[in-house]
Amino acid sequence: MTMDLFDQLPHDPWIETLAPGAVVLHHYARQQAALLFADVIAITTAAPFRHLITPGGYRMSVAMSNCGQVGWVSDKQGYRYSSIDPLTEKSWPAIPARLMTLAVDAAQQAGFSQFEPDACLINRYEAGAKLSLHQDKDELDLRQLIVSVSLGLAAVFQFGGLAREAKCLRVLLTEGDVVVWGGPSRLNYHGVLPLKAGFSATTGAYRINLTFRRTR
Repeated sequence: MTMDLFDQLPHDPWIETLAPGAVVLHHYARQQAALLFADVIAITTAAPFRHLITPGGYRMSVAMSNCGQVGWVSDKQGYRYSSIDPLTEKSWPAIPARLMTLAVDAAQQAGFSQFEPDACLINRYEAGAKLSLHQDKDELDLRQLIVSVSLGLAAVFQFGGLAREAKCLRVLLTEGDVVVWGGPSRLNYHGVLPLKAGFSATTGAYRINLTFRRTR
């Protein structure tokens, strides 16, 4: 699926299956988008966006923050979860009730019960920012699923297989779309193609991605 097909997409909520255990809940959170973004503003006022440095010394194009009991961080020492924000030297803000409810409800809608995230990674994309193909494997219990919510500008999400070389599906994610994956697809490679410039009534020139995880 490409950006050229945007006008042909259904406007009502619908579910797209990507692989066993992986679905897109299209438009699932669209009506809440402005309120969800207000929560993001509150979180990132306390824990500002920053561009992390990879262990290899590269600056990530995506700006990032966190909320929850722990947050995901990266530097020359490696990728890891930390209970302290290294920028502010304080605990991360708690996950707001509205965000927690959304993550739990979306997981149930996708067929996963009893999901209780303890971390929410918040990524901010500007034009040209991307996320290379990767696996989410810094969590202690890899049986726990991932819930990913899109706000603002549309982006092309890539969802592959258990090997980096596996063919990827390309899915256009628009505001309010929620991707949920776990079970046999939990370690599938995924990423985001470079963001195209645009304007969103909710987020302006940005795409915001909220990724909920159970890390322990």
